[in-house]
Amino acid sequence: MKPTLPLSLLMVFLMSACATHSYRIQGNEVTLLLRRPDAKSVALLASLDGFELRPADRVSETWEVTLPADRTFRYFYRVDGKIVVPDCPMKERDEFGSENCIFDPRL
Repeated sequence: MKPTLPLSLLMVFLMSACATHSYRIQGNEVTLLLRRPDAKSVALLASLDGFELRPADRVSETWEVTLPADRTFRYFYRVDGKIVVPDCPMKERDEFGSENCIFDPRL
């Protein structure tokens, strides 16, 4: 076996283990991050304002939206015109038969 093969396998594992969705909390705000390097446009829709489109900012290969972190809200993304519900710790079914992610500041 070539010495580069184990390193190649490790790199594939590390890249596949990267989360496509995460968040960070700073003070009273939460920044939601979606890793979609191929996307041309990303917007977040959240229950905080009746699911109005909130354009995300592109930061390298990640898209970011900052929201207040003082209460629970539901959310999903629109990526290049298509609805995307990423893997997230908490989800619920909505009245349209789809799912929404849930952010809860108490967790």
